[in-house]
Amino acid sequence: MKKVEDYVVSIPDFPEPGIIFRDVTSVLQDAEGLQLAIDGIQEKLKGIEFDVIAGTESRGFIFGMPIAYNLHKPFVLVRKKGKLPRETVSMEYELEYGSAQIEMHKDSIRPGQKVVLIDDLIATGGTIEAAAKLVELLGGEVVKMVFLMELAGLKGRERLEKYDVDSVICYEGK
Repeated sequence: MKKVEDYVVSIPDFPEPGIIFRDVTSVLQDAEGLQLAIDGIQEKLKGIEFDVIAGTESRGFIFGMPIAYNLHKPFVLVRKKGKLPRETVSMEYELEYGSAQIEMHKDSIRPGQKVVLIDDLIATGGTIEAAAKLVELLGGEVVKMVFLMELAGLKGRERLEKYDVDSVICYEGK
C-alpha cells in the first residue's frame, strides 16, 4: 500500500536552483492520495478537544473542509486581505520580499473556543503564525496546528514553538 508521500511530486530547482518544490497538486489529483492526505491530517487530531477548524487560503480550505465535515465541526476561512464580505480583523506578516495581510470575519471565533489550524505546508511559519494571532485576537485558543507537509530546514516549527504543531510528512531540507 502506498503512503501519502508517494503521491507528492518533487520538482528540483523550482522556483530557483537548489530548491526542491514539493507539489501538493499531485496528491489532490489522485483519489487515493487525497484520501490518504485527509485521513493523515485527521489522524493527528485524535484525542484533541476542539470546537472549530480554521484553514488558511487556499490549500488550508482544501484539507480543512473535509475534516470539519467528517468531525461535524464548523469551518472558518482565513483569507487574503479584501476577500471577506463582512467586518473583519486582520494581521500583517512578513514574506521573503515584503509583507502580506490575512483576515477573518470578526464573528468567526467566539471567546474561549478551541481552534485547530490546518494548512498544506509549513515552511517559515509566517502565515500560520499570523492566523494564530487572529484567533487569539478574537479570544480563541489555538490547540493544534496540522500540516500535510513540513519543510524542516526552514525552521517554521521553531517559530511556532508555543503551539502544538504536527505534520503528516516531514522533509528535512528546504
